[in-house]
Amino acid sequence: MGKHTTFKDSTFIKTLIQAFEIKRNPLPWNKAILAGVSAAFPAGVGLMLGDLQSGLAAGIGGFTYLYMFNEPYAERAKKLFFVMIGLSLSIGLGMLLAPYPFLFSLMVGVLGFLFTFLFGALKIPGPAAIFFVLVFTITSAMPIDPSLAPMRAGLTLLGGAFAWVLAMSGWFINPHGPERNAIKRVYIELASLIDVIGTAEFSKERQKTLQTLRDTGDTLSRAYISWQNSAEFRKLYYLYEQANLIYAEVIEFYATPDTKPPSEIAQTLREIANKIDKHTPDKPIQFMNDTETNLRLQKMLNEATHILNGDDERLGKEIHVPKRSLKETLSGSFHKNSFVFISAIRYGFILFIASIIAFSFEFDRSYWIVLSCGAVMLGSTIITTFHRAIQRSLGTIVGVLIAALLLSTHPDGIFIILVILLLTFLTELFIPRNYAIAVCFITPNAIFMAENTSQIYDLRFFATARITDILIGCAIGLVGIFLFGRRSASSRLPHLIAKTIRSQMQLLALMFSGSKDDVDITSSSESKKMHTNLKNLSLVYRTALGEIPRNQKALEQLWSVIFSIEQLGYLLEAASRKQDLPSIKDDDLAQLMLVFEMMAKSAKQMEIPKTRRIPEIPGFPQIQKEIGDLQVAMQVGKSNLV
Repeated sequence: MGKHTTFKDSTFIKTLIQAFEIKRNPLPWNKAILAGVSAAFPAGVGLMLGDLQSGLAAGIGGFTYLYMFNEPYAERAKKLFFVMIGLSLSIGLGMLLAPYPFLFSLMVGVLGFLFTFLFGALKIPGPAAIFFVLVFTITSAMPIDPSLAPMRAGLTLLGGAFAWVLAMSGWFINPHGPERNAIKRVYIELASLIDVIGTAEFSKERQKTLQTLRDTGDTLSRAYISWQNSAEFRKLYYLYEQANLIYAEVIEFYATPDTKPPSEIAQTLREIANKIDKHTPDKPIQFMNDTETNLRLQKMLNEATHILNGDDERLGKEIHVPKRSLKETLSGSFHKNSFVFISAIRYGFILFIASIIAFSFEFDRSYWIVLSCGAVMLGSTIITTFHRAIQRSLGTIVGVLIAALLLSTHPDGIFIILVILLLTFLTELFIPRNYAIAVCFITPNAIFMAENTSQIYDLRFFATARITDILIGCAIGLVGIFLFGRRSASSRLPHLIAKTIRSQMQLLALMFSGSKDDVDITSSSESKKMHTNLKNLSLVYRTALGEIPRNQKALEQLWSVIFSIEQLGYLLEAASRKQDLPSIKDDDLAQLMLVFEMMAKSAKQMEIPKTRRIPEIPGFPQIQKEIGDLQVAMQVGKSNLV
């Protein structure tokens, strides 16, 4: 008897259900309120001055606030400054190029590529290129008058400056709030890791803790200002360093069920996390079962407590946080094998095609085709792109009807401002829960800001025209991604795994050879190359999981390989910061290089590597063990990704 696929088991039905799943993310009330204010306040000022249209133009700059997330204020100030500059330039260029459809379409593609690349290379979360594309293309719905470009750009800049001030206002109350939250997450994750030692959840929790440590390191790096090392920031940085030591200790000595640490450890880690905000002193702890291993971990926890209390002598010294320059970060992603670079080219090219199609036919308000195409392609994978297409299509139908009803009342004055405030607030409130719900408010808000002077005489024509444009844009985005991105990620995995393993080999050779004297390993080209490759590999693997078609079993088997590579990278980075690294004998170092090279070669050719002897690495048994684990993982996780 053959197997039958039930309605619920259908892949298509599952995808539909996932598209409308309501996530349990917390509602961002504060951000939603301030986002509404940033969009509506400039319009209110314009109304009071008797020029509502100029106020609405300034309100477009309020989109700057939508790029605000829980990043450090030092990073936020720079990011939002360039966002408001980008938005003002986008609207200025749109006004200048609106009379020239081909140049207009070409610039749509350029902007799509540029901002997609920048946000991807710099690992900036958020809506990426979409609002720059919106602001640029929305000019095609305005009266064509290039002479107004400087004024429109200036008004948008003023609105962006207001949004910048709102986003930075929290600095006066809690200047290190984002960094504190990141450190709290690290200690909570460490406690959770200890809770699951000896269970089936340990491997998953170990990966989650490692990722939290990496994210926190990035947060502190972005918050670091060399000429301003506050005492609070130094405390947080040393708490992070201590968390790294605790993690390494747990992984090395507590990774088996028979070595589970006392329950006081997890409890103490949570107490430290809870007191990071409260500045309340804590007391050193003592365990009942004082084995040598427990005493070592007890000492680390007590050192963390001393740092928290401000008693550690290191807090009085200046610190230097390793930080990659902007040039190094961008150049690391600007090459033909970079997935960020390839994705940005694909995004820009498909947007260009969508714009050419939109302006080659007499569509009413054709910018909605381009905008919908860009919004759909924000999905990082084929599956998420399909989700976006479904969400955008159905959400837009509701949104267009809302917009049509609002515009049919011929709104003016304070009513326009209140509508913009409410729609922006609802958009930001529901985006974390479900994009389809948010689109119900995004669509009328964008239409309202661009077309509030439209006179709706035929409600059916207005709704049909907008919905048609959006469905065409969604279709172009889906077809483009399907043609150019179906197997783009998974086909690159073998090469990237091999490349990352070889970069780890080069860093290890530098660290443990006799040629490392007078070399700053943490800022060496070998260290930077490994760091870039690890991030690229992680991004490509996550993308491959959402491709259609995909070898799900092979990708799941490959997970242990990816995690082992990430864990090895973490251990090498941690070891590279230590002084007086030992030198490995030439024969042993050559054997290690052979192990790495054979694993890299096997990964690229998708073969099972042979088991080879891994020499001892004095003082770093965990690195030696992880190399062995990687060798085993590659033997188990051989996949057919071609």
